[in-house]
Amino acid sequence: MTSRDQNLVSTEWLEDHLDAPDVIILDASWYLPTEERDAQAEYRQEHIPGAVFFDIDAHSDRSSDLPHMLPNTVAFSSAMRKLGVGDGQKIVIYDGAGLFSAARVWWTFKTMGASDVVVLDGGLPKWKAEGRALDSGTEKKMERHFTARLDHGRVRDLGEMKRNVETTREQVIDARPAARFKGEAAEPRPNTRSGHMPGSINIPFNLLLDDQRCFKSNADIKAVFDGAGVDLSRPITASCGSGVTAAVLALGLELIGIDSYGLYDGSWSEWGQDNLDTPVVTG
Repeated sequence: MTSRDQNLVSTEWLEDHLDAPDVIILDASWYLPTEERDAQAEYRQEHIPGAVFFDIDAHSDRSSDLPHMLPNTVAFSSAMRKLGVGDGQKIVIYDGAGLFSAARVWWTFKTMGASDVVVLDGGLPKWKAEGRALDSGTEKKMERHFTARLDHGRVRDLGEMKRNVETTREQVIDARPAARFKGEAAEPRPNTRSGHMPGSINIPFNLLLDDQRCFKSNADIKAVFDGAGVDLSRPITASCGSGVTAAVLALGLELIGIDSYGLYDGSWSEWGQDNLDTPVVTG
């Protein structure tokens, strides 16, 4: 099985496995506040049959002022048990944008030690475009035992990122749009500076996706990283605005067989804060 098969499934595959007892489907839709969309209400209106709703903000570190930071393992295990996610299941994640927030939840589960977690390529838009079945309302699953073990190697914090600016041991790839990366466009969060970390490389996450919001071929994904000047033989850390689209880059790396990477959980919502002395570059 290839790295792509281990992390991505097609709509055809999922339709064939809707009733499989060892498969749990999660609707992980989340939208930027500026989009004014209610992900949970949209889930109740229509979702893939059997899917339960995974709330990115509810299943996060509620003590942090930063958006949807990783929770601790005890809280996450408890929440997943109540959701019906258990050890030994294949966890299939999708979102309503096609391929956006599902990658963040994929990374969360991988970081929490889940061994079999995949993203639905093209998500709900592709599923609907193909005329596949939909349900409404909410789904309730039986509680199952879920064991979370944090993989520290997949996460970077502020201290590590500050040190990396000095050492440049890891390449930092930033998934935000080019205008925000360059400091030409304002950040959507208040009290946040514009620009990027010194030495970081801009790879807007949508460059890895095709017009249907599916991942491009492995060759094309590799060409995007190569074209941006990323050395795939060296360690990499992904960042973005709040740790969501950075996970699209992380998933793209996994698809092409690169597993030596981390994700900066606080991302620009932390680094770019007005009250921090973190260096910011524009242009």
